[in-house]
Amino acid sequence: MTRTPEPKGKLDTAATQPTGVATAAAAGVGVVNGPEGEDLDWHAIDWRAVEADVRRLRQRIFTASQAGDLKRVRSLQKLMLRSRSNTLLSVRRVTEVNAGRKTAGVDGEVVSIPQAKAQLAEWVQRCLQPWQARPVKRVYIPKRGSTGRRRPLGIPVITDRVLQARVVAALEPEWEARFEPRTYGFRPGRGCHDAIEAIFHVARGANPTRRWVLDADLAAAFDQIDHSHLLGQLGTFPARGLIADWLKAGVIDKGRFAPTEEGTPQGGVISPLLLNVALHGMEQAAGVRYQKAGTHAGDTVPGSPVLIKYADDLVALCHTRDEAEQVKARLAGWLAPRGLAFNEGKTRIVTLDDGFDFLGVTVRRQSGKLLIKPSKAALRRVRERLRTEVRALRGANAAMVLVRLNPIIRGWAAYYRTVVSSEAFAALDRYLWRLLYKWAKFAHPNKSRHWVVDRYFGAFNKSRRDRWVFGDRASGAYLTKFAWTGIVRHRMVKGTSSPDDPALAQYWADRRRRGVLPPMDQFALRLLKTQDGRCPCCGDLLLHADHPPQSPSEWERWVRVTGKALRKQSLSYRRRGGSGETSHLRLIHTRCRGKRYAAAASVSALPRTSGACLSRMRLTLHVRF
Repeated sequence: MTRTPEPKGKLDTAATQPTGVATAAAAGVGVVNGPEGEDLDWHAIDWRAVEADVRRLRQRIFTASQAGDLKRVRSLQKLMLRSRSNTLLSVRRVTEVNAGRKTAGVDGEVVSIPQAKAQLAEWVQRCLQPWQARPVKRVYIPKRGSTGRRRPLGIPVITDRVLQARVVAALEPEWEARFEPRTYGFRPGRGCHDAIEAIFHVARGANPTRRWVLDADLAAAFDQIDHSHLLGQLGTFPARGLIADWLKAGVIDKGRFAPTEEGTPQGGVISPLLLNVALHGMEQAAGVRYQKAGTHAGDTVPGSPVLIKYADDLVALCHTRDEAEQVKARLAGWLAPRGLAFNEGKTRIVTLDDGFDFLGVTVRRQSGKLLIKPSKAALRRVRERLRTEVRALRGANAAMVLVRLNPIIRGWAAYYRTVVSSEAFAALDRYLWRLLYKWAKFAHPNKSRHWVVDRYFGAFNKSRRDRWVFGDRASGAYLTKFAWTGIVRHRMVKGTSSPDDPALAQYWADRRRRGVLPPMDQFALRLLKTQDGRCPCCGDLLLHADHPPQSPSEWERWVRVTGKALRKQSLSYRRRGGSGETSHLRLIHTRCRGKRYAAAASVSALPRTSGACLSRMRLTLHVRF
């Protein structure tokens, strides 16, 4: 064996290789996991097998971390960082799944076509030179809940995003085995609704013991994390040096470079995980204690406060005001070495009777009962959004109104369907009806109100006895109402449960199967259930269940993207030796639809052979959208 020294803190694919491999590396030939000498066909990748490979390796890392075997954890993490399946899955996540896949970094490059994705995966997998992190591009987006204020994001280049996704797959399982039970932000299988439900479980009842609330917010948490403390938390992680390079890469804002001495850019793939790592231990610092044995193992010790955290927003439920003040003082001292502090303008101590806002909802006790409703600020924002959209649609036809408004309605209702929202839904429907009636009168100023109502309103939805539904007479399509979304109780994730725990595989399978249905039409939901949530062409999941949207805007984007990514298509099957064909409507990926058209074209170009029989599915010309 010829041992090439490994750069400090870096993971180099040529660190330990046989003599022949080292010679090839010296000649510039990449020799790593995966086949050599052939081009990668992106459409031919078995994504189900790739996901299974990465999932098994994540579970092994989780198990080793849970057992405290740090040496094995580091060995498995190196294996994950060199894994070809991890590289392929990371490229797909960055170029197909992530919301910012079409946003370029400072190099101005995006990857959208299959050939470019395959080339990127091959380059990342076979690159033998240590990668030098590139600066991020500063962009600004409107800050949720603040009028006129903007949130800075740092957009890495596409290669850095892929490398960060690879590192997340290796680092996240280790910390999933260590994170505290009531940490819900930016974790697989967890989300906003778990945090809201956790508050309900603690504060419900006629006489809750924890009536005082520390409603706290961290000031610019992403931008002020201390680098040295964060890197110390990572310990001997194999890609620690690469993470340090990303932290120090700098920012380019309006063409000017600025160094980054603290913080992690909000917008990078790895940034949310690094924030969770930096804030690990907050429950213990607040004085939260859990029972470790007995039938109530995992429950909070009586007399202990309860801290519920989602990213940089946190709530501590305490027995008295003095206890809440003590928790705040302890946390302030704990945050200081990490470079963080409370946002005093948004941090306050209140009672449950006073109420507080958290993640877009208002939590308050009214008449001896705990009620969680959409916040006034959230209602104000959605009304403003609807009003702005309808005004911008003046001059457009009814079909365009449906295209623009339906995702907003479905997305907002999907986020708030787990709380007390019936009155809010009904009020929004009334408000939207008035907006649409004014829109229709503006479009036809010389027509009577009866003509306008008959033209745009009617019983378009045959499953409901409602004649005041806005719709398009030409196509029969109609506008969804907020009130049509049923209120369902969210099932909170148990304790420290993680999808990376192999012992809980059945628990997570049952949770996905019994979870709240996505905001899709009833026919699409029936197809989704019939197909067990998988595409019949590629076998991959149609929806990514472990990372659901976490805000109304994310749900709106989910509805729009899902509408483009999935198609209802009629597929005909001819079995080997069969005499006929059967046709069924199925839900498939749009990318699989394109691949099947290409496959059908290549098959039709082949010469006919007597007795030949195609065993693969053949595409018919009948397509429904």
